[in-house]
Amino acid sequence: MTTALEKDVAAPAATGRRGSHALRWWVLAVLGVAQLMVVLDATVVNIALPEAQLDLGFSNADRQWVITGYALAFGSLLLLGGRLSDLFGRRNTFIAGLVGFAVASAVGGAAANFEVLVGARVAQGVFGALLAPAALSLLTVTFTEPAERAKAFGIFGAIAGAGGALGLLLGGALTEWASWRWVMYVNLVFAAVALVGAVMLLAKHVTTERPRLDIPGTITVTAALFAIVYGFSHAESDGWTNSVTLAFLIGGTALLAAFVAIERRVAHPLLPMRVVLDRTRGASYITVFAIGIGMFAMFLFLTYYMQQQLAYSPIITGVAFLPMVAGMVASSTTVPSLLVPKVGPRVTVVAGFLVSALGMALLTQIGVDTAYATHILPSLILMGIGLGTAMSTAFIGATSGVHHDDAGVASAMVNTSQQVGGSIGTALLSTLAATAFNDYVGEHVPPSPAVLAEAAVESYTTTFWWAAAIFVAGAVITGFIMPNKAPVPAEGEPVLAH
Repeated sequence: MTTALEKDVAAPAATGRRGSHALRWWVLAVLGVAQLMVVLDATVVNIALPEAQLDLGFSNADRQWVITGYALAFGSLLLLGGRLSDLFGRRNTFIAGLVGFAVASAVGGAAANFEVLVGARVAQGVFGALLAPAALSLLTVTFTEPAERAKAFGIFGAIAGAGGALGLLLGGALTEWASWRWVMYVNLVFAAVALVGAVMLLAKHVTTERPRLDIPGTITVTAALFAIVYGFSHAESDGWTNSVTLAFLIGGTALLAAFVAIERRVAHPLLPMRVVLDRTRGASYITVFAIGIGMFAMFLFLTYYMQQQLAYSPIITGVAFLPMVAGMVASSTTVPSLLVPKVGPRVTVVAGFLVSALGMALLTQIGVDTAYATHILPSLILMGIGLGTAMSTAFIGATSGVHHDDAGVASAMVNTSQQVGGSIGTALLSTLAATAFNDYVGEHVPPSPAVLAEAAVESYTTTFWWAAAIFVAGAVITGFIMPNKAPVPAEGEPVLAH
């Protein structure tokens, strides 16, 4: 009988398992297209929201539900989606997620009213929760050779990190040159390409046993994540002392504690504790969580600054983020294979955090009319290099040494960490920005247009300082927890012979 420890670090050499194989780089291309579609969707809609609001005639109060509906469904169902891919096969779950996401996008694009648009966004979140963990877990069990695994995860990490910035550019271009509806319809193109590739390239999973789904754990953690994500979303609009905010945050935390207790007792847990208690994987989830909080400050508040203070159009704003994308792609595709084997994952992640913190600290020097080339560009390049370094290394560590039966749920933890981190970042940093704005205006009476402009910049730089501090905290915590040894590859999975 295999012990939990043996199961956790099983080697990828077992007969009948396919790991690295001839078509693996084509598989990476398919998974990359699907991942890009899911990541783009988190930001591409933001740019199009004002146009959609004008077209469908919904209020400012309702507008947040187009974003929140997706976040709630996606964030709360990720662990279930990851476990379903373990139970029913990654290929099947991936294809189901692709088809469902495409149908939901088509419905959203054709929406005649607000209710249909929000319903479509919720459906996108549901199918995204199937798709994202399946994509990462397919990558985990496809690339089992250490050197190639580092390159593959680096490319995948670059897509995951840079997709948000590319979403701003694509959203701006589609909204300006076509219609807001095309930010939904464009997903059909991504889904079609990925679906053809998935059907042709992905091997069919075979299993001799199928453990039962942990229903109590599933219900508890889904409710917990829903409450936490909604609580932070509500805090952003209604404040931290609001009774509904407090009820959801406290309730979500209590449910999370109950979930851990359940998982320690059931025979087939939704999230086996061995997945998160491994120091390499645990530190990797913390890394992704901290990046999720800090990256929000850059994307949201730097977008505000460029559009409102510097009067950039949505497309120019998207183009302005491209140097960060370039830095991210460059570091993600080179650091895991070149740096991690030499200095270890702990040193690499800590260095990535510190470079990111430096970039964010430089961004605090912006003023009402500072130049892009001198104040924004250096910061974006540093953050691209730093975040790409930390995130790509964390992606490798998050699924290292994991048994193929746990690859889906281990991958889901990556997405969950990022999603919950983003939700916390949204609420926390928006509150800090609003407080800084109000304090500045209160100290400079009467509030002339110049004072209001200065107050806005003060609110942005406040969030950048906080984000820099979060990156430094991430460096310290992961520096203590993560062992500095090369991550063990995951094993391949049983597939039908060709």
